[in-house]
Amino acid sequence: MADGGGSGWGPPCPGAAAALRHWEQLRRRAAAAAPWARGLLAVAAGLGLCYAVLRVPLRLRDSLAAVTVFLSTLTPKFYFALTVTSSFISGLIFVFEWWHFRKYGTSFIEQVSVSHLRPLIGGGAENGPPATAAFSAGESETSRQNMPECKVWRNPLNLFRGAEYSRYMWVTGKEPLTYYDMNLSAQDHQNFFTCDTDALRPSDTVMQKAWRERNPQARIKAAYQALELNNDCATAYVLLAEEEATTIVDAEKYFRQALKAGEMIYRKSQNCHSQSPQHEAQLRRDTNVLVYVKRRLAMCARKLGRIREAVKMMRDLMKEFPLLSMLNIHENLLEALLELQAYADVQAVLAKYDDISLPKSAAICYTAALLKARAVSERFSPETASKRGLSTAEINAVEAIHRAVEFNPHVPKYLLEMKSLVLPPEHILKRGDSEAVAYAFFHLQHWKRIEGALNLLHCTWEGTFRMIPYPLEKGHLFYPYPSCTETADRELLPTFHEVSVYPQKELPFFIHFTAGLCSFSAMLALLTHQFPELMVIFAKAVLRVLWPASAPGVVASS
Repeated sequence: MADGGGSGWGPPCPGAAAALRHWEQLRRRAAAAAPWARGLLAVAAGLGLCYAVLRVPLRLRDSLAAVTVFLSTLTPKFYFALTVTSSFISGLIFVFEWWHFRKYGTSFIEQVSVSHLRPLIGGGAENGPPATAAFSAGESETSRQNMPECKVWRNPLNLFRGAEYSRYMWVTGKEPLTYYDMNLSAQDHQNFFTCDTDALRPSDTVMQKAWRERNPQARIKAAYQALELNNDCATAYVLLAEEEATTIVDAEKYFRQALKAGEMIYRKSQNCHSQSPQHEAQLRRDTNVLVYVKRRLAMCARKLGRIREAVKMMRDLMKEFPLLSMLNIHENLLEALLELQAYADVQAVLAKYDDISLPKSAAICYTAALLKARAVSERFSPETASKRGLSTAEINAVEAIHRAVEFNPHVPKYLLEMKSLVLPPEHILKRGDSEAVAYAFFHLQHWKRIEGALNLLHCTWEGTFRMIPYPLEKGHLFYPYPSCTETADRELLPTFHEVSVYPQKELPFFIHFTAGLCSFSAMLALLTHQFPELMVIFAKAVLRVLWPASAPGVVASS
């Protein structure tokens, strides 16, 4: 106590001590009375429960009787209005479900149920977090396994933003590129055209910021600022050629200036690339710029009709930089050679790149099928083939078509003009609808040029699906078809384009349910309108079946 009294608070006063003793007595009395209070509460709860148990059936029976009497007094007009309203509401739900399924590939009701109701139902489980963690781990593992299948590639034949994409938007008022696609292009430009040593040169520092700008006008303004700092800034000319030039001729002029500046910078980087890792990174960047500029110049020549010049530039580029096969320059070469109708040269390119160790593409598979079809399509006739059978050359052509269709099943509908084309995106998903759009956009003319090729494709392409009844589980010549293509294609292709889905999804349950409900309600409305008295008798009979205890009241009121 002496120690307690010597603390900084001072000795307690007599009034405070009395108050403390009184409070302690009250607390002890409350603690002693707590069991009695809990017992009284339990008794009161039990009495209330008994009252509810005994009274609810009585009230429920009275309510059912009142409802039965009310329904028995309803006129046929009420039943007609009820069925018409039910049919109208279920029809609206059906239309909305159908629209949501066509646009997003899922049922809206199922999606809401899974995302909102499932957490509420399963949220109270004790083992919820571990199960969720296990599901997330499995989902991550599945995502990692599917990632190589759904890798997005740069479109080797992508159009020019200013000279082609922008002009399309000016004419139609529709945006041909999605934000996701343009964002991928911005990342590509930063990887191709920037390096760690850009801070040493003011013009490259400005361009490093320009590639990150979202506004096209801000990017163009930054390119001009970079040219004011350094008139030999190759990447600034590249940006102006891609985005400011409104014609292919203007774009080619900018690219020629970029080539002159890029070659000079590339030679300087070659002389000092071994001095430090920073110089090696700068050489890689300058190499990327030079290859990009030469490729786009070859594409300009192809678009302007100088096809032989374009072929020579592409061949020289592939010889000068043989290790850059990942850029798929051979697909540009294939398209230009097909335009020249140099089919022997096309076959030579295919012999080199249609190899089992190299990644396939729709351009390779369908070009190989086109060459096989060219040998037999002119004399091919379905009636004659059904009588005498297929020759060896025709069997090879059909097998090549089946191989191509298995790789990308979306292409035939565009080649046969069963689906409308849009401008191809800047990035494509192999085996997806985006790749099919890009291939058909440039190669449809080559199929039309060969007489009978599209007829042979029309007669044989659907036979592929008999060989692969479960494409998501097992393929024939390729790996199973990836299940993630639809989601990625919806991100790459514009919203006004109807994305092709393979394999075709079955209609969700709720579309069938709402369609059946709408039809049933409409039928009831029609019967009520035509036979009102019979439908009233039918409704009362249904009431007797549902509530037999109230049936006498119904009969009496009748």
